[in-house]
Amino acid sequence: MIKTINHYSNRFSAVFCSIFGHHYGVTKEITLHIKEYKCVHCYKQVTTDASGNLSELTPELQDINNTLEHIYQKRHSSNQQVA
Repeated sequence: MIKTINHYSNRFSAVFCSIFGHHYGVTKEITLHIKEYKCVHCYKQVTTDASGNLSELTPELQDINNTLEHIYQKRHSSNQQVA
């Protein structure tokens, strides 16, 4: 019975998002300008691309974001130690 409720809930969420649009919340801050978002209704994941638009979060983009986050954190942690 729980599966049935979740199944209808997912359909309702998908219909809700298709009518009213997604309601994204920030799930991860990669840099000051690049973030990952997830819809609170249907759980669709997106990220900001190079031009600042939202793009679907693919495994390739997720790897790029993880690498970029690592470089960003490494660069900023070394700047704080020097200053």
